[in-house]
Amino acid sequence: MARKALLAALLALGWAPAAHAQVRYGDDTAAAPSVPPVEALYGTGVQGKRLLGGTWSFRRDGETAWRPVGVPYVWNSDDLSLQSMLGGVGWFRKDFVLPSDRSAKAWALRFEAANYTLTAWLNGKPIGTHSGAYLPFELPATGARAGVNRLLVKVDSRTTPFDLPPGGLDAKGNPDGGWWNYGGLPREVYLRPVQALDLDDVLVRSSVGCPTCAATMRVAATVRNTTAVERAVAVDGTAAGRALRFAGGPATLAPGASATYSARLRVANPKLWAPGDPHLYRVAVTARDGRGAAVSDVEEHGIRHVELRPDGRLEFNWKPLALRGASMHEDDPVVGNALSPARRRADIDALLKLGATFTRAHYPLHPQTLELADRFGIAVWDEAPIYQLTPAQLLDAGLQQRAETFVRAQVLRDRNHPSVLAWSLGNELPARLDAPSSRLIARLAAAARELDPTRLVALDVLGYPGVPAQSAYDVLDAIGINDYFGWYDGPGGATADRAGLGRYLDSMRALYPGKALFVTEFGAEADHDGPVTEKGTYAFQAQLLHDHLAAIDARPWLGGALAWILRDFRVKPGFTGGNPNPAPPDSAKGLLAWDGQAKPAYAELRRLFRTIRGTSDPGAG
Repeated sequence: MARKALLAALLALGWAPAAHAQVRYGDDTAAAPSVPPVEALYGTGVQGKRLLGGTWSFRRDGETAWRPVGVPYVWNSDDLSLQSMLGGVGWFRKDFVLPSDRSAKAWALRFEAANYTLTAWLNGKPIGTHSGAYLPFELPATGARAGVNRLLVKVDSRTTPFDLPPGGLDAKGNPDGGWWNYGGLPREVYLRPVQALDLDDVLVRSSVGCPTCAATMRVAATVRNTTAVERAVAVDGTAAGRALRFAGGPATLAPGASATYSARLRVANPKLWAPGDPHLYRVAVTARDGRGAAVSDVEEHGIRHVELRPDGRLEFNWKPLALRGASMHEDDPVVGNALSPARRRADIDALLKLGATFTRAHYPLHPQTLELADRFGIAVWDEAPIYQLTPAQLLDAGLQQRAETFVRAQVLRDRNHPSVLAWSLGNELPARLDAPSSRLIARLAAAARELDPTRLVALDVLGYPGVPAQSAYDVLDAIGINDYFGWYDGPGGATADRAGLGRYLDSMRALYPGKALFVTEFGAEADHDGPVTEKGTYAFQAQLLHDHLAAIDARPWLGGALAWILRDFRVKPGFTGGNPNPAPPDSAKGLLAWDGQAKPAYAELRRLFRTIRGTSDPGAG
């Protein structure tokens, strides 16, 4: 954009090119600027983040008036139109006072997520752009100055079939996507001080050889010199209440250089982390530059042992795994996916009350949700939004690169969480995968293992009988089966009869004897009372889930099972979900209704889950 055109656009959006004192707070929606407090809605990671909360100003593209909102915020939580699903453009504005932190050499703006393409200006100058959903990114707060600063953010939620998750219209002209396309800033925004030394990464890993053995904890801290001069480096920290001694890196770092410093600690008689029985150790790392400035990182670590046996049985801390739970979507009828901390905690509480030790979403969950899963012992199937792609989409070079970039960023963000059991590379890709698609799966699996060789690499597949063994799955450790026997008919009626589930699961074990097998979805719509034989009734849903669990429990080699889904959510215009009396765009497969009220199936699963909690004895189920 030409300079004059850019200036005109910024002026139209309320940017003042002179001192911000010219802005008269009170004649528009802007709140009087203040210093963002040192506050974060999750505790792990680099410390000192300042929450850009309070009142922001917002307007849709084409509107002239700003209105006050709180961030997180999505603009279309009350718009169920096709155009809302396809996306649009919104503008956010926030004035804040730069903290007087003399140790900060620079500042960064951290966005926990934006949907989908974000462009930002600070004090009238562009500071960067980013495309992608569900993962955090930082933009340099270039031009931040003492006193009042104005942040202007443009978010464009329009996506294509080659984005992740895919959007736009499919080949038949219908809206693509498996959940509602909420536009805006669905997670928090922070202002982060960048010290002379910055901690780019802290990795905590441990190993333990037997149930009564001592454990070895390893901590690796990657430190970067953010300045233009050489800096002395000292790294220290604590783990399990004891001092860490770091070595392996230079005593000084050249301008812009990075180095990794490592420490090792023996933990006698460790308390192991397990689903349903969690124990955490606090790890804190600090890098100092020799002039009094320091930056710290905190992680909550769980010592655990996960082993995939040659017969495909998965053991967690030397016990066979038998996880039970329900998947989640971050969705609310009032605020969309801009959930509050209280709502995220309510969803975890609903899982705990259910007796669940397992959960999953179609995308990386909020960091607070993962911390709660760590704390309360809920295993997480951590999935990338590589969702229901066709062979043509999988062939696209741009999508392939976006997929690898996403998987790498996801692993880097989440690999310290003991709750994360598996990296799922996608959901419901074609049942028969061609050679190019197979190469993409191998590429993604290699990327995940390069950054974290300690967890399962998985893929979620449609549960269709008659599909031959897929060589593309050779690179996987685990397969998640999406099972809708007795709900959807499937190709040629192959899944119409729920009584066929057991035979199908046995056939999958025969096809993939060395893989850990999970049931990652099973469920049915329910939104009214009625007979057990009528699809869409509460009684039908409860009975179907009961019957599926009976088949699953009879096969203790299955690592776990997830009901689809914890709570009702929005999908897309025209969605039916197999419901004879649908209410688009909603899916009514939740164990809880939109308002959080439990359906009868919730109580039925709670009763059944009591027999299998977390890890079990070999004969459980």
